[in-house]
Amino acid sequence: MSLEQALAKYELWLNDPLIDDETRQELSSLQGNDKEIEDRFYRDLEFGTGGLRGVIGAGTNRMNRYTVAQATQGLAQFVKQVASGQPSVAIAYDSRNQSPEFALEAALVLAGNGVKAYVFESLRTTPELSFAVRHLGATGGVVITASHNPPEYNGYKVYGSDGGQLVPRDAERVLAEIQTVDALEKVRRLERSRAEAEGFLEWIGEEVDEAFISAVAQMSLHPEVIRSVSDRFHLVYTPLHGSGNLAVRSVLNRIGFKNVHIVPEQEQPDANFSTVKSPNPEEREAFTLALALAKEKQADILIGTDPDCDRMGAVVKNDQGEYVVLSGNQSGAIMAHYLLESLKQRGELPDNGVLIKTIVTSEMGAAIAESFGVRVMNTLTGFKYIGEKMTEFERTGQYRFLFGYEESYGYLAGTYCRDKDAVLASMLICEAAAYYKSQGKTLYDVLQELYAEHGYFQECLESRTLKGKDGLEQIRGIMEDWRQTPPVQIAGVPVTRVQDYSQGIDGLPAENVLKFTLADDSWFCLRPSGTEPKIKTYFAVRGATGEEASARLEQLRTDVMARVDRFQ
Repeated sequence: MSLEQALAKYELWLNDPLIDDETRQELSSLQGNDKEIEDRFYRDLEFGTGGLRGVIGAGTNRMNRYTVAQATQGLAQFVKQVASGQPSVAIAYDSRNQSPEFALEAALVLAGNGVKAYVFESLRTTPELSFAVRHLGATGGVVITASHNPPEYNGYKVYGSDGGQLVPRDAERVLAEIQTVDALEKVRRLERSRAEAEGFLEWIGEEVDEAFISAVAQMSLHPEVIRSVSDRFHLVYTPLHGSGNLAVRSVLNRIGFKNVHIVPEQEQPDANFSTVKSPNPEEREAFTLALALAKEKQADILIGTDPDCDRMGAVVKNDQGEYVVLSGNQSGAIMAHYLLESLKQRGELPDNGVLIKTIVTSEMGAAIAESFGVRVMNTLTGFKYIGEKMTEFERTGQYRFLFGYEESYGYLAGTYCRDKDAVLASMLICEAAAYYKSQGKTLYDVLQELYAEHGYFQECLESRTLKGKDGLEQIRGIMEDWRQTPPVQIAGVPVTRVQDYSQGIDGLPAENVLKFTLADDSWFCLRPSGTEPKIKTYFAVRGATGEEASARLEQLRTDVMARVDRFQ
């Protein structure tokens, strides 16, 4: 869209009688700032397979009550097409700025379209929303969250009737409906009092909470071991100002942990995440306060969850007694091993069990699963694809889902929901730490044993943030450069396979992802983020020793990023 077209859309908003005074004042303050106006109006905020996500503010390319309302109008039209009876949507929200307001706006637009909205009366975790869709028999779900993005962001994630995030074919149908809502006057909306009185807005809470916590707790594998070590086992937890606090503490308490120490400065919801640079448990900096408390309490493990509590990061002591942050791949491998080993000990490991991971996740989890005779399946990046396979298994009975994970700190065991669950992951990794402590081992010790058995897998991720219209063009340029002229060799090793997932290969949906495999089984993968203005490059190697793996990983990373960074 040209600057002139963006300015014309700006004028339409500025003069639209449906725009409230506060938004109009924000728009008026932009007059004369053509660059800012262009960025806010050069496109509509993109509705992708993850829904909406963007900076909060006035404009078509921003998160605000109007972009939420238009998206919800399209969603309501879709839900009414697919519902077999009374259409309904469950709604949850996290601790971000304007999350409660956006959740209510979505509910009132649904109500205006004759779709019942079940709304949590206060912030809840994303996995509980996924559970609630299934528990309530809703046609769909919405979570207002921007995951671990900076505080200026918010988002809108959409779920289907199975409790999973919409996969592309359904997201495309919703998008087609949204595109029919090309003016604010096409949004139908009820006032709150009328929506409540007519039964189209129902507030939910404790009953669903209890059902969810019970479902998670039922996945506990060794509660007797927890009770045996609970007096001498200490863990530190930080919800990073998000929605995980009550749910994580409830499930840890229910399965028998006594010494759970909460980081007090990060316990309460805070939309500005004032104690961290980023509320992301993938980053060691997010654990600064938790590490101080862990040293004071001599904690066996630290865990942290992101604002909507679908990602969990863990910190454990190494062989020098120093705290080290586990990567998502490492945590996933440890939990997969603990789960499968426990099921085998109990004689409950099924013949048709499956572990599912994404194409950018380490092969270490696959090696562990295969050592237990468990089938491994790969999906595209995004837990929605893992959820889709789970629903397929539920329908066909061909396989039994045991564990799913992705390198970006998302994990699930059990079938009570269809999204990654940091409540479950917090319980599972703490239980594993207690179980191995009863054997005189730390999780770091277990990880080293797994390396010795399966090979030294090492991985890393490089992200480049390229904002705005120019950034999108740079990302497109990077992908086309690698697609049109793929390398013959990288880091001195021949490239033996190039997988262009935009062609819909390996039975997977088409997606803009490139993966390169080398003769030594190392690989790297380029993928534009679907929710942030980033391009991500994933690297993975496997060595005979940790030193060998580290050296190969660094050389691979250096050579690939030198080419990626030419576009900046």
